[in-house]
Amino acid sequence: MAKALERQSVQGGRLGTHLVAIGAISQAVLENFLRRTPAEPKELHDTGIDETDLMSLLLKLIYVNRLKSVSQFVQGIKLPYTLVHDLVQMANDRTLLRTLSSRESGHVVDPEYTLTEDGRRWTIDALQRVRYVGPAPVPLADFIDQVNLQKPTNELVTMERLRKAIQAFTFDDAMLEQCGPALNSGRAMLLYGPPGNGKSSIANCMASVFSDIIYVPYAISVEGQIISFHDSRIHVPLTAAEVKENEAISLTRSENFDTRWVPCKRPFVITGGELTLDMLDLRYDENAHFYEAPLHMKALGGCFIIDDFGRQLVSPTHLLNRWIVPLENRVDYMKLNTGKTFSIPFEALIIFSTNLEPEDLMDPAFLRRLPYKIEVGSPSVDNYRRIFEKECARNGLTLPDGAFDAIVTKLKKDKGLDLAAYQPRFIVDQVVATCKFLNQPPHFEPRYIEYALSNLRVNRTAPPAPAPSSRA
Repeated sequence: MAKALERQSVQGGRLGTHLVAIGAISQAVLENFLRRTPAEPKELHDTGIDETDLMSLLLKLIYVNRLKSVSQFVQGIKLPYTLVHDLVQMANDRTLLRTLSSRESGHVVDPEYTLTEDGRRWTIDALQRVRYVGPAPVPLADFIDQVNLQKPTNELVTMERLRKAIQAFTFDDAMLEQCGPALNSGRAMLLYGPPGNGKSSIANCMASVFSDIIYVPYAISVEGQIISFHDSRIHVPLTAAEVKENEAISLTRSENFDTRWVPCKRPFVITGGELTLDMLDLRYDENAHFYEAPLHMKALGGCFIIDDFGRQLVSPTHLLNRWIVPLENRVDYMKLNTGKTFSIPFEALIIFSTNLEPEDLMDPAFLRRLPYKIEVGSPSVDNYRRIFEKECARNGLTLPDGAFDAIVTKLKKDKGLDLAAYQPRFIVDQVVATCKFLNQPPHFEPRYIEYALSNLRVNRTAPPAPAPSSRA
């Protein structure tokens, strides 16, 4: 790297070119990253969006956000200065904008404009047709290309990366040896087993296994229709410093990328009982006249988790029927309000998590379409002890000699419960709460432990004896 930087300081040019010249990376690797980063459009036609639509969007941004200077226009529409200047000139030629002044920002002249009366009427009419006001969209074809370049399977998940991702939890290596190949395959997986043993915890850790930067558009244009895509709750943006910290990406930073795309971490979407079939379709706003992408579409390039599968508002059968084709062919189909149907790559890692019996939820044909079915069962006694010791350390507690064995015996024999990964935290938290109530430092006492164990389940009462039969 130092040698490449020295060459760059003398000869100029891009750092990536010098890294290739000294043999640090191959030209193929560099070109792969150059293709992967959306390139800045040089001309208006390079945007893939109709020029009049872009001018209309710019005028709406000016009107709604009270923008004045060209630099503000650039920030709002997310297009290069030269392209915004062309759009301003188009609006000027149509007497939709007029010049206010030209002010200097440093040594750069930053002209200011305002809408004319004709421009104001034109813009209000445009807002009535489509109320989308935001960064310029990208064409569907570009979105599809980018999704294909950003597949989760582009990253190799290793045992070390998986261990690091779940280091806060305690699982057997056998579990990780099953999860790793599932992640690398990019195919759907099913996590099943009794409640409280970490299915949701494993699923939640999947996001941190991946480290690639992906690019997400603010919006997508399909047949002249706008689909709002970027979601700040799902697409975690990276700062310029974070992007530069990624050595591979930093090779291309001297090349301007298309700011209609946001560099993000891989998305991670989790949904539970609230999931309905409608949430898997484009949502059309009748008043605003544009669409919002569904959750699983926003998850492309990342993970989509259906937690508590089988307890959704939509029946398991209907949900699985909706996804048979996407899971099998890696393609999903969306339908616009106009009746137009289009396809998108279904490149997201789908994880079903349930504590119900899988065979009660889906038929054998669908089970075959889930190549990875991973049982998350009760922890071994050794793992249970490790979990208990972690929870004690978290609360500054020491487990007295014999207390652990006594707890395990009471749970299994007296309470009739299987060991579960959630129990140690539950028991420790209950003991700490009792000590706090009694104004005592946290410590274990047999009766405190018994209180906690009793709260794990309600006591069963004997059924009432049948009433004696009366004889006539």
